[in-house]
Amino acid sequence: MDRKRLIRSPLLWVAVIFAAYLLYSYLSDDTRGYKAEPTSVALAQLDAKNVGSAVIDDKEQRIRLVLKTEVDGTTQIYSQYPAAAADDIFVAVQEAQPTENFNTEVSSESALFSLLIYLIPIGLIILFLLWMMNNAQGGGNKVMSFGKSKAKLLTKDMPTTKFTDVAGADEAVEELDEIRDFLANPARYQALGAKIPKGVLLYGPPGTGKTLLARAVAGEAGVPFYSISGSDFVEMFVGVGASRVRDLFEQAKANSPAIIFVDEIDAVGRHRGAGMGGGHDEREQTLNQLLVEMDGFEAKGGIILIAATNRPDILDPALLRPGRFDRQIPVGSPDLKGRRAILEVHGKGKPFAPDVDMEPLAKRTVGMSGADLANVINEAALLTARTNGTLITNEALEESVDRVVGGPARKGKIISEKEKKITAYHEGGHALAAWAMPGLEPVYKVTIMPRGRTGGHALVVPEDDKGLMTRSEMIARLVMAMGGRAAEELVFAEPTTGASSDIAQATKIARAMVTEYGMSSKLGAVKYGSGDDEPFLGRTYGHSPDYSLEVGAEIDGEVRALIEAAHTEAWAVLNHYRDVLDELAKQLLERETLERKDLEVIFASVEKRPRITTFDEYGSRPPSDRPPIKTPGELAIERGEPWPPPEPPKLVKAVQPAPQPVPVGAGSYPVPGVQGGPPYPQYGQQSGWTGGVLPGPLAPLPGTYPNGNGGAPVNGGGPNGNGGQNGSNGVQVGNGFPPAPNGQHGQPGQNNQYGQPGPNGQGYPQGGYQPGAYQPGGPQTGGHQFGPPTGGHQFGPATGGQPSVQGTGAYPVPNGQAPHGQAADGQVPPTGRHQHPGTAPNPPVAGPEDPWAPPPSGDQRR
Repeated sequence: MDRKRLIRSPLLWVAVIFAAYLLYSYLSDDTRGYKAEPTSVALAQLDAKNVGSAVIDDKEQRIRLVLKTEVDGTTQIYSQYPAAAADDIFVAVQEAQPTENFNTEVSSESALFSLLIYLIPIGLIILFLLWMMNNAQGGGNKVMSFGKSKAKLLTKDMPTTKFTDVAGADEAVEELDEIRDFLANPARYQALGAKIPKGVLLYGPPGTGKTLLARAVAGEAGVPFYSISGSDFVEMFVGVGASRVRDLFEQAKANSPAIIFVDEIDAVGRHRGAGMGGGHDEREQTLNQLLVEMDGFEAKGGIILIAATNRPDILDPALLRPGRFDRQIPVGSPDLKGRRAILEVHGKGKPFAPDVDMEPLAKRTVGMSGADLANVINEAALLTARTNGTLITNEALEESVDRVVGGPARKGKIISEKEKKITAYHEGGHALAAWAMPGLEPVYKVTIMPRGRTGGHALVVPEDDKGLMTRSEMIARLVMAMGGRAAEELVFAEPTTGASSDIAQATKIARAMVTEYGMSSKLGAVKYGSGDDEPFLGRTYGHSPDYSLEVGAEIDGEVRALIEAAHTEAWAVLNHYRDVLDELAKQLLERETLERKDLEVIFASVEKRPRITTFDEYGSRPPSDRPPIKTPGELAIERGEPWPPPEPPKLVKAVQPAPQPVPVGAGSYPVPGVQGGPPYPQYGQQSGWTGGVLPGPLAPLPGTYPNGNGGAPVNGGGPNGNGGQNGSNGVQVGNGFPPAPNGQHGQPGQNNQYGQPGPNGQGYPQGGYQPGAYQPGGPQTGGHQFGPPTGGHQFGPATGGQPSVQGTGAYPVPNGQAPHGQAADGQVPPTGRHQHPGTAPNPPVAGPEDPWAPPPSGDQRR
């Protein structure tokens, strides 16, 4: 608290005045050093004439005596007397004949002083009440400032969070980073006519990082950032919420561009008309003002509203429309990659054992939010500190996951042998039924250690994140849920209350299959029940179900049939593998917890059951016998290739030196790019040629190249022929006939076969152009299409059946690379027009600005 605010505080002045009053009272007290005695004692001393001096205070009706000899250990006493006895006291003092003297004090106070004595306490009380009311309304030093906003402005000296501190929400970070960039560099967007979004809504389950993303925006924005909670708008006085909304936007507008963050906006943005309230509801007035401020008649540019909620379904539609919340960004639970990144972020600065790997832990924590993962790391650190450890181990992480999921272990709970045996068979029934079901996630752990409100649990962990579930997988979950109840009936001949949560879970799954997912052949693919049964949303209050009582009875029958079928299947599995169930229960009683590796040994003889087909009645819509197509990942796995494929290196535009020109002498065969010869290839376009793969030296070289793959050198010739594409290292002379004069056909080869390749020429820039000898080959017939080399370029079309010379004019490239780009499908390159014979000029020279200029030797293009 600064000095000025301290001086202005009414509480300080109240304390000063009260201290002054106490000091005055202390200094003005005449009885200091005197002992109070009864009036009879004072009169007795007066009668005994044991008085040295006396003072009579007429105002207080008090007499102070200094005695000659001590009484009760003191010589100074005082006593009170009634006002009617004042004269008698005076006579008694006079007759006592004090040794020194006696005096009578008669004092009177002014009317002003008497009035102040009454007004000062009243004034102090009033000042204290005003101070209390002022602070209670959050108005600082402004009395009765109820309508002022409670938003907090984040300054630069406050601790900030960056986008690098956020993991597992890459899409949300990308969207919010664009908002930050729009505020920092608006010209780039305004040049394209783009408008800044007015609002961004972050929605998702609790603990997924919505508020953390808002903190990151505050740390990265570089503009004023106002933070407020949705409940801060609502107050005990009518009209305060709307007033605070206006004040908040006025502050932001005065400092625009600015960002306003409203956390838990569902507190003020709930659907209007909800519940039993009317249009006079204070919350609705606040919402109406918020709607006007976001996109009303008066435009407010440069203000972005970011809001967070985990209940987007209850927000008012007018609040969610474009123009108010232009972007609605879901922030869901992280996937495997996101969980691994979150664990690494929260694990920074913590000492882990060398064998700790976050990958298995990320697979183990499917469905957990970012807050859950942070709690897992923190619990592991606390458990390590509890055992006086110095490194966080895998055992501590495993225990922390169990604590977050099921609660702390109740190791001190006393359980009877009978109850422990029932629990072992119950959890063993879950595990065995799940192990025998096809398509169900593998069983990760089984334990009879009580945690929280459970006596044990069997845990299945999916190997991959799932967004869809098939009908058979849901039935398999029903079988697993009923496995515990079936084990109790099979072994002990009667069920227990321990299966109550299993029955509730199975009923929930079965009812969802029938009423939501349309997985009942009897009721069909129909959704029963609107699902909007919350009266506080103002949608279905007092409405009856949207199906008849007869349909409701059929729904109940289908739900029961599903559960009964799953129950029977679980009983059949356990009965068939009773020996395995007994062994599993025995191991659980001895060790309490069994991991996946232990279960694999026990369940070695258990085979997967066939998929349940009891309810597969599709009527006249039988499934097809043809299997579905295979995905690229499945095909890659069959070929033994890694999946997903490794990411290619990033492209880097390199400036290359110009190549040396190719000398062309008199009588030379056509050279690409010169008059009378084929044109230079136009990279980046595809030709329409298809066919086989060229053999021998025309095969492509391996490597990854921008805008195309490496292929064989193929430069066609002929007076009116069109050129092919450039290719591999060095200059190789291909096959073909020299051009015939006047556009006539050359000599045909045998069976239209390719000619033999010539020797490699010397590539640029290491040496001069040295073509190999031409070998005779076959002509091209009109419209014939040569196939492209594998991973490489494709031939351009030959016109009119004229023979072309297959040669090379390719620039050399580093090892493992090839020329770039392909000609457009079915198109002749732009420079591929017919050329007339004439003097052959030098080929064009690539300048330093050519992005695809041939690289020098040793250059590694990325």
